[in-house]
Amino acid sequence: MPSRASKRKDFTQIAFAVAQAATGEGPKIRPPGAPPDNDTRNPAAVALSKLGASKGGKARAASLTKKQRSEIAKKAAAKRWGK
Repeated sequence: MPSRASKRKDFTQIAFAVAQAATGEGPKIRPPGAPPDNDTRNPAAVALSKLGASKGGKARAASLTKKQRSEIAKKAAAKRWGK
């Protein structure tokens, strides 16, 4: 498959971006996973969601029997290898 040359930057574009970043004139670079600047979500709701998400899988695993977990694993393996 041909590469997309338009997506690659040449040496001068990279040098220009580095110079802008060094002088603080370029766009702000946020770390991956950081929320956007215009985040309108309620911080309390976000924290509550993260708390529930961290419990979800563990609570479900604790409530399943060994036979149910085995059936779920077999079904997942069949889907994964059945492609």
